[in-house]
Amino acid sequence: MKTVLRSHVGKVRQVNEDKAWSGRLAGGLTVAIVADGMGGHRAGDVASAMAVDSLVQSLQAVGATLTVASGAEALREMVREANRAIFETASLNDQYHNMGTTVVVALLDGSSGIIAHIGDSRAYRLRAGRLEQLTEDHTLVNELTKSGQISAEEAARHPRRNVLTRALGTDQDVKADIDSIDWHAGDVLLLCSDGLSGLVESTDMSATIGETNVQLEQRAQKLIDLAMAAGGDDNITVVLVTDDDGWPSAAGGETA
Repeated sequence: MKTVLRSHVGKVRQVNEDKAWSGRLAGGLTVAIVADGMGGHRAGDVASAMAVDSLVQSLQAVGATLTVASGAEALREMVREANRAIFETASLNDQYHNMGTTVVVALLDGSSGIIAHIGDSRAYRLRAGRLEQLTEDHTLVNELTKSGQISAEEAARHPRRNVLTRALGTDQDVKADIDSIDWHAGDVLLLCSDGLSGLVESTDMSATIGETNVQLEQRAQKLIDLAMAAGGDDNITVVLVTDDDGWPSAAGGETA
């Protein structure tokens, strides 16, 4: 499977607090990770970097034996381990007080996958022209929307739409949502921070991801460009994964 990663600081922020990684484990699983940090001065990028580093190390340590079928609980524990590392660092250093991060992780084997997530970074799957959001935001506005207190339209412009109800590293323990997915030939998986999903309509994301005869790298860059054109007021990170981008094979995973 092919993965492409793109990240941009955006037009407003001075530091890119998004971190991401994509690649293949020794056992053959394809991995994609996106984390969007939060906190005081530079604390957000420390938290997101710690999350990605911890997860990559944990995954690579068991990569030869890890499978999608048996990996859900192992992945949940890896997220807990990353949470403990961030929480302990924040507890011991005043400059990192209350730092945290979102995280979304996908493991794919070509016929199925598992996704773990905390926060409002998202996973989407494009299949036969239809873009489906696979994760549910852990945000205040999502809770208000689910309870019927506000509409989806009100949620999109709510002044507290970025307030998380669950994050990695802000509490001593945290539970990741774990979802199993199936995989069909030609599917495209998108992992992204809210710098993309908060600015670009799903119809535009779907049209871009589903462009035929356009290399995966170009599609990923166009998603970044769309978010920049819509204001670029946050860091923007995207990872695309597919088993067939319609072009000859090129280099696989990237890091950032």
